[in-house]
Amino acid sequence: MPMSALEAEVEVPSSRKLARRRLLGAVRRHRTLSAAGLSERLFARLFTGLVYPQIWEDPEVDMAALEIRPGDRIVTIASGGCNALSYLLADPAVVEAVDLNRAHVAFNRLKLAALAHLPDHERFYRFFGHAGLRDNVDAYERFLKPHLDRDTRAYWEKRELSGRRRISIFSRNLYRHGLLGNFIGMGHRVARLYGIDPRGLLATATPEDQRRFFDSEIAPLFEKRAVRWALKRKSSLFGLGIPPQQYDALAGHGDMASVLRQRLEKLACGFPLCDNYFAWQAFGRGYDPAGNGPLPPYLSRANFDTIRARVARLAVSNASYVEFLAAKPPASVDRFVLLDAQDWMSDAQLNELWREITRTAAPGARVIFRTAAPESLLPGRVDPAVLANWAYREEQSRALHDRDRSSIYGGFHLYMLAGRR
Repeated sequence: MPMSALEAEVEVPSSRKLARRRLLGAVRRHRTLSAAGLSERLFARLFTGLVYPQIWEDPEVDMAALEIRPGDRIVTIASGGCNALSYLLADPAVVEAVDLNRAHVAFNRLKLAALAHLPDHERFYRFFGHAGLRDNVDAYERFLKPHLDRDTRAYWEKRELSGRRRISIFSRNLYRHGLLGNFIGMGHRVARLYGIDPRGLLATATPEDQRRFFDSEIAPLFEKRAVRWALKRKSSLFGLGIPPQQYDALAGHGDMASVLRQRLEKLACGFPLCDNYFAWQAFGRGYDPAGNGPLPPYLSRANFDTIRARVARLAVSNASYVEFLAAKPPASVDRFVLLDAQDWMSDAQLNELWREITRTAAPGARVIFRTAAPESLLPGRVDPAVLANWAYREEQSRALHDRDRSSIYGGFHLYMLAGRR
């Protein structure tokens, strides 16, 4: 069993400046003083803070594609940590979560401490499910603070311009904070300017009611001139964690208002509300406070004891995916989870990544990722000699995409190791 992230300091703590350089390196494509270059720098700066209080990839789809076996070794991008924690239900030997964003690293380490040291599921749910109770800060001081590494403690206790410590967001609805929480809040404010309350969707009782609400209340917003004008600006989607180059992939040959309308339609109408916690986040800005609504697997009462017993198997590192894999021996990873990170990458970065994935892939390895556009972005960009080691499960990928309740991405993709050349 690997050393718990709660039992040791980070190997070499990354400075804030280094983290920013890494992020800028991940998104930079243009000259600094060009309009596109300035846009990339702005995104990199915004992305150094907390972006995703909740990850927006469906963990049930992930686990169906990965078919995790007891003893498997998984490397994933951490993001908000919901999926990495949920993978523990499948009994892997280790889940290694990496992220360039120091805020996400601190967020994940706080979750690990909470699973290990909060008294019970009720207290854990109050902290990460309800996430808006005053006594959550007291719980932090009493149960979590003594078990955090120095960098994580420093992150949560830093004071913002308001004078409040960062940890106070858990007493003020975590899900209304972070770049994504602020973006969703802005969407609600815009809707209210036009007399629409998106929370009304959560009061519908049937799929037919969901459809009627969307068609009559939400869809017309995308025809408003001001909304369409705003969505033509690449910076309008920075709050979704979408960098300039991913905006282009998402828009394709259409206009962004139409693309977002289609994605939101699937989110609002594609699944029963009793099963779709992503819709609760988008339209209600949180989960059911009583815990009776749909939840990510890691937050479920039924899964709490299992995940708590295995929490030491999950470790979190502040690193790029490539540099993390480069330090691993050959054939040492069974499952790779890339989220949507490849949408950001240049051809050179993609090839470097897939060379390392192929080198470290164990027999039977699987890779999953999502893309803004429907098609896999690997053919024609990754060296054919490298890609020849992998079999693309196109039909299965399409079926899994259709099941993805988050509804944000254009494509879900599963590759399996086919052999080495």
